[in-house]
Amino acid sequence: MKDLIHLKKISDYHKLAHIAAPEHPLISLVDYSTVKYSSEINDLQWRQDYYTIGLKRNVAHKFFYGQQEYDFDEGVMTFVAPNQVMSLRNNPNIKNHTPSGWLLLVHPDFLWNSPLANQIKHYDFFGYTINEALFLSEKEELMMVNLLSTIRHEYQSNIDKFSQKIIISQLELLLNYAERFYERQFITRKIPNHQILNKFEKVLLDYFNNESIVDKGLPTVSWVANCLNLSPNYLSNMLKSLTGQSTQQHIHNKLIEKAKEQLSTTPLSISEIAYSLGFEYPASFSKLFKNKTEMSPLEFRKSFN
Repeated sequence: MKDLIHLKKISDYHKLAHIAAPEHPLISLVDYSTVKYSSEINDLQWRQDYYTIGLKRNVAHKFFYGQQEYDFDEGVMTFVAPNQVMSLRNNPNIKNHTPSGWLLLVHPDFLWNSPLANQIKHYDFFGYTINEALFLSEKEELMMVNLLSTIRHEYQSNIDKFSQKIIISQLELLLNYAERFYERQFITRKIPNHQILNKFEKVLLDYFNNESIVDKGLPTVSWVANCLNLSPNYLSNMLKSLTGQSTQQHIHNKLIEKAKEQLSTTPLSISEIAYSLGFEYPASFSKLFKNKTEMSPLEFRKSFN
């Protein structure tokens, strides 16, 4: 079992990475080529109280975020929210290469009394796992690096009453570009995403064809995402991009499809069908069915007689 350490302040990370103390206590842009983790880093896990936005390549470690791992063999961006557990170990695929890139650390207190303090929680990619990183084109990477450089230049200058507002505006611009680029990534990576969609359909089909659904109840978004080794947010966003519907909507569609099959081909009562599909209360099933089809289960069945 790895030791878990708690990085409460940005200066705590600077100590862990053996780099100079931060110039600002609540925000810091780290040149990743200067980071020097100790040999004991493989035995550590850490939980951090700040946001981390990374743009890295040629990193000599595999990073672990939740149950997933990621090799930074290519230039990619990652977004980690406070209270996430991180760990790493040496990456044998990287030899004799100097790591490069940037790491922006932002403590939530820096955003205090600004609209971004609440808005930042609504950027779904802070809930993505590390293997769902953002792949950037050269042009996109240059845009992000320029924004990061502007943020660093501003906090390194003489701090005045405009500094926080300017830095936050640049940070918000960076996050909005990230949102746009993730949307582009869903489109440009159609082949792997459609493969995920096919696996997703199979997971739902197998679940609804399994008699144990009576005991397990309806599949949750988290359960389906876990079956596909994806985070719930990433799966829903990908599905919305490909199909216009969220994971929950797909689950409901499969449920209604199965319900229609039973209503039209079996003599089972409405209650029996509801229980067989994992509903604890038949009324909940009837309400969902009518909401999706504009017909009650009984009205649908009568339309076949």
